[in-house]
Amino acid sequence: MADTATRTILRTRGSRATASASAARRSGPRHPLVATAMVLPLAALLTVVFGGWDAVVTQASSVGVMLGR
Repeated sequence: MADTATRTILRTRGSRATASASAARRSGPRHPLVATAMVLPLAALLTVVFGGWDAVVTQASSVGVMLGR
């Protein structure tokens, strides 16, 4: 039979190290305004670079309809 206890211990220790590194960050969902503030600069840059204002408006309205707003 394979020795799985050692691998389990190593996996557990590895996940704790990863969890402690990310523990400084707040977990959970972001506030919608924070998410919007993060996305808008990139969306504006892509709109200017690719000239896709109509596509952005269409997608935004589609998402708004899907969310029921």
